[in-house]
Amino acid sequence: DVRTDKRIDFVGGMRGTKELERLVDEGKAAIAFALYPTTVEELLMVSDANEIMPPKSTWFEPKLRDGLLIHKI
Repeated sequence: DVRTDKRIDFVGGMRGTKELERLVDEGKAAIAFALYPTTVEELLMVSDANEIMPPKSTWFEPKLRDGLLIHKI
C-alpha cells in the first residue's frame, strides 16, 4: 500500500531532482523517480469524476499563504 509502505518516500516542493540524485548517490535510496507535476486541469478532471488521486500527487507551489503575498486579490 503506497500510503503506508515505509520503503516509499516523497520528496516534494523545491528540493527537486538534485535531492533525488543525492539520496541515490548516498545510498539512502535504491532508485528515484521524478514525475511531471499535476496540472490544475487534471486535478479538476479527477475531482469532477469523483475519483481519488494518489497520496502527495497534489503538491502545488506557491502555497496559499505565499500566494496571497505575491498575487493581487
